[in-house]
Amino acid sequence: MPRSPSAPPASFVWARRVFLTLLSGFVLLPIFVMVTSSLKPLQDVSGTFRWIPSGLTIRPYIDIWDTVPLARYFVNSLIVAGAATVCSVTIAVFAAYAVSRYRFRGKRVFTVTVLSTQMFPGILFLLPLFLIFVNIGNSTGIALYGSRGGLILTYLTFSLPFSIWMLIGYFDSVPRDLDEAALVDGCGPLGALFRIVVPAAIPGIVAVAVYAFMTAWGEVLFASVMTNDTTRTLAVGLQGYATQNDVYWNQVMAASLVVSVPVVAGFLLLQRYLVAGLTAGAVK
Repeated sequence: MPRSPSAPPASFVWARRVFLTLLSGFVLLPIFVMVTSSLKPLQDVSGTFRWIPSGLTIRPYIDIWDTVPLARYFVNSLIVAGAATVCSVTIAVFAAYAVSRYRFRGKRVFTVTVLSTQMFPGILFLLPLFLIFVNIGNSTGIALYGSRGGLILTYLTFSLPFSIWMLIGYFDSVPRDLDEAALVDGCGPLGALFRIVVPAAIPGIVAVAVYAFMTAWGEVLFASVMTNDTTRTLAVGLQGYATQNDVYWNQVMAASLVVSVPVVAGFLLLQRYLVAGLTAGAVK
């Protein structure tokens, strides 16, 4: 079959295949090691590494729930990440709609300030937030330090600015004529937001929700300082598999795979919305 004049050269095709094969191996190799290590007895994992396991067992997946209170950490992470996601999306929708649709003094300063907060490393806010939470608890009796509520507020300081900035660009891509048509039909500003703009901006909202959830789900630094034994999350709780005498590497791998299931499943289910939300508004 003759080659099309516009077809790439054969050397490019083979180079692309080799590169994609190497890239796939680079990505899949750690996953293979995690899966096989999670199915090995502890003595096999601690000994000489073997690519092909000599024996497989599901015992690590059973023991992970008893070695540490993984179920409690799992519930804490779901509550914290879920609440942070809902709060971040809700506040970001209202804030982004106001910036996108209305003119007010300091609008540009607000937008630049929101975006500039992403320039600072998270560790810079660790001590100030810790002192604020402790002082609030001492003066008002509201326990923010060591509570889920305090951790949710902490995660909002990271996910909310980026969520607002991202939704501003997405709302700008939604034609203003739709809002005006809704106002002519008798809708108020909130009616136009929830009946017209929000349904049209579902991909962007989903992208923001996924970003906020993943930020809260895998965060370690603040969760290790702002929580206690009762409110500890998964990202910190996995350290419990390392004791003074040994490290349960097979259980660490098994627990890592288990805690990755919600994020991976959510990403696969919402992938088309996520891609559309990240790319929408980039070209106007």
